Amino acid sequence: QVQLVESGGGLAQPGESLQLSCTASGITLSNLAIRWVRQVPGQEREGFGCIDGGGIGQAYYVTSVKDRFTISRDDAKNTVYLQMNNLKSEDTGVYYCAGESLVRRCSDLGKTYTYWGQGTQVTVSS
Repeated sequence: QVQLVESGGGLAQPGESLQLSCTASGITLSNLAIRWVRQVPGQEREGFGCIDGGGIGQAYYVTSVKDRFTISRDDAKNTVYLQMNNLKSEDTGVYYCAGESLVRRCSDLGKTYTYWGQGTQVTVSS
């Protein structure tokens, strides 16, 4: 059974940091491009960052998180990480990792995914 599991969410104050993990079972995550997606209440789901698979490891970000968020991967642990620094209240939401079967490059990743995690809640509030 293929499963992606996000962890590391929680409550943070503005300016603080959190690190999320996306750990896979049943698939080899290193072969896949993995996108981080967040769902803010009342807004459309947003894919804000992505990291290439297949040993490429290039990461891409939307403007709103660039220079604050960093995506990395540890293929030995079959895990992708999201380091979030200088958190803002507008970062509050449920965070998911997602991938599509056989897709290695973020540029080839659409908005439908074969693999989704269950999500982890991030709340940024003072």
